[in-house]
Amino acid sequence: MRNALVTGGSRGIGRAISLKLASSGFYVVINYKSNTAAAEDTLSFVKASGGSGEIVQFDISNKDEIRNFHKNWKNKYPENYIDVLVNNAGISADNLMIFMEDDQWESVINVNLNSFYYLTKALLTDMIVNKHGRIINIVSLSGQKGLPGQTNYSAAKAGVIGSTKALAQEVGKKKITVNAVSPGYIKTKMIEGLNENILKKLIPLNRFGSPEEVAEVVDFLASDRASYITGEVISVNGGLYT
Repeated sequence: MRNALVTGGSRGIGRAISLKLASSGFYVVINYKSNTAAAEDTLSFVKASGGSGEIVQFDISNKDEIRNFHKNWKNKYPENYIDVLVNNAGISADNLMIFMEDDQWESVINVNLNSFYYLTKALLTDMIVNKHGRIINIVSLSGQKGLPGQTNYSAAKAGVIGSTKALAQEVGKKKITVNAVSPGYIKTKMIEGLNENILKKLIPLNRFGSPEEVAEVVDFLASDRASYITGEVISVNGGLYT
């Protein structure tokens, strides 16, 4: 079976990705940190639509928890490996740099950037041995152009973009592709406090996007249809930043 791990897969964009990949035939491993109810709901939606998967709880910024998850997975499924990794989970802690606290900087870097390294490295060996893999990183408009009040988040996502391009060159000969998807304003809890009526005027398509529209791109990149695409950053932002 083909297996896809979606970090932060229980809500928002992660939930939409989990559901879409399941509909494409992947066994979806839905990672979450603390909200068990949301993860169970997402899994129930996957199964109700005819898909299959499981939920796994671990902190993506904790390398020991990642190693324990990977060890347990290999023990449970010795004949299989995770061939699609969607690094989706992330947090923000916005503030102007002059007022930013150290923990706001460090937590955002740990969850959004360091987790990419810890988790991708853990799964990469199996992809190399099997000569097939898809690594898809959910980045952000902030990482492409920078946004005031988000120096921490912009730095983390820009770091993942750079790593995406570098890793794609390292593992391409092993038939592993590495790409990034960069959402703009997507209707999730992360942007609930923003004024859509004002901000949509900045967007050529004149609206916010949906999690499902991001999931469609991820599903494409995870498929064999995208086998000759690697090292790319694909924007899903309604034309806000091109």
